[in-house]
Amino acid sequence: MAAGFAAGTINTIVGSGSLITFPTLLFFGFPPIVANVSNTVGLVPGTASGAIGYRRELPPADRGFVLLVVLAIAGGLTGAVLLLALPSTTFEVIVPYLILIASGLMAVQPYLTRALASRRGDGRSHGLVFDGLIYLTSIYGGYFGAAQGVLFISLLSIFQPGNLQRSNAVKNVLALCTNTVA
Repeated sequence: MAAGFAAGTINTIVGSGSLITFPTLLFFGFPPIVANVSNTVGLVPGTASGAIGYRRELPPADRGFVLLVVLAIAGGLTGAVLLLALPSTTFEVIVPYLILIASGLMAVQPYLTRALASRRGDGRSHGLVFDGLIYLTSIYGGYFGAAQGVLFISLLSIFQPGNLQRSNAVKNVLALCTNTVA
C-alpha cells in the first residue's frame, strides 16, 4: 500500500512511480506479466487524479491536443497488444533493460529537459517527429510503462511552448489515456 501511494504521488508530479511498484510486485512473487498488468491497472486512478488536479493547466482541446490524445490511445493499445501477443519470455528478457533505461531517464530527465528545451522550435506545437515520438512513447507505456511520464514530459517540454505545469498537465492526460486502454 505504501509503495502504491508513493508511486501515485511520484507519477502525478513527474512520472516513474512504476519503478517502485513493479519491483514491489515482483518481490511479493507475482510473475512479471501479471505484475506489469496489475501495475498498469493501478496507475489509472493516480493518473486520473493527476489529470483532474492539473485540469486548469491544460491547453484548449484544439485539434493538436486531440491528436495527442488519439496518439496516446492508439499507442497504449498497440503496446498492450504487443504485451499479450509476444511470448512472456520476450517480456522477461526485455524488462531488466527497460528498467535500466527508465532509471537512467529518470536520473537525467531534469538535465535533458532543460538542455533541449532551450533548443525548442518556433512555437509550433506539432510536427511529424513529435507526433511519432508521442505514439512510440505510448506504445512503450502500453507495453511496460515505467518512466513513461518522464518521456512524455521531456517530449512536451522540448516540442511544445508553455511552462512545466502545462507540460505536466498534458503528460497526466496522455498517461491516463495510455494506461486506461492498456
